[in-house]
Amino acid sequence: MTLAPIMYLNGRFVTADQAVLSPFDRGFLFAHAAYEVTAVLNQRLIDFQPHVTRLRRTLDQIDIPNPFSDEAWLELHQELICRNDFEEGLVYVQVSAGNEGYRDFAGPERLTPTIFLFADARPLIGPMAEHGISAVTLPDTRWLRRDLKTTQLLSQALAYRQARERGAVTAIMYEQGYVTEAASANVWIVTPEGQLITRNLGTEILPGITRAAVTDLLAGADVPLVEARFSVEALRSASEVFTSSAGALIAPVVSLDGAPIGSGRPGPVTRNIQRLYYDRMGADLGPLSWL
Repeated sequence: MTLAPIMYLNGRFVTADQAVLSPFDRGFLFAHAAYEVTAVLNQRLIDFQPHVTRLRRTLDQIDIPNPFSDEAWLELHQELICRNDFEEGLVYVQVSAGNEGYRDFAGPERLTPTIFLFADARPLIGPMAEHGISAVTLPDTRWLRRDLKTTQLLSQALAYRQARERGAVTAIMYEQGYVTEAASANVWIVTPEGQLITRNLGTEILPGITRAAVTDLLAGADVPLVEARFSVEALRSASEVFTSSAGALIAPVVSLDGAPIGSGRPGPVTRNIQRLYYDRMGADLGPLSWL
């Protein structure tokens, strides 16, 4: 992670040492906050409108006033990119329920949000995309409104820590024997019969923006897709597994709980979807000889 030097906090562009938050901010006290993360390639925001639409929905559902119009959010993101001469990576926006100067569960009738944006410079397509990642399975212990992108990320943070302790990169979570999603990504499987499946939308999972983009791409490419829940057993027996997210884009999962998935290498369906998505986002496919 390489943080860009210029950040935005409550109406001002500041450096990290100037970005000071109150300990009474409701995001700190209660995790009463939403966030979004948008990929940037060649200074261009990828799928920005769906991200800001999801942010608007989350803020409405958790009773935080949306401080900006969609157009103003776009201008703010673009200004942050411009001030940092930011070429590639991720832009995060965090919106909390604000600081009232005291600790009260309900808070005032109308909240005054805290707005924070920062950029993280990193290659979007790297070794994980080429070689794949390892995962472990863990029970899903998150709250019941996983369709909202909030900062209540303790279960995900602990899942990543447990994955690391077990020598893996990420975790794939399950509930009542069925896969929900990865620690911070949607999950897709290819069955031994060649069927592509990803969990159907609902309150159990986050409606991923990259997931939606891939779904649209597959419809245009006439690739059959089933959106339905699938079991941990189906995950283990899959010929291919991959995740989709704004941060890792399309990440092949090549091992699960220490056992290989399929051949133990990224499979042809995953590679095809990577090509389709990378081309859609405007990436130069020339250097990616492994595709």
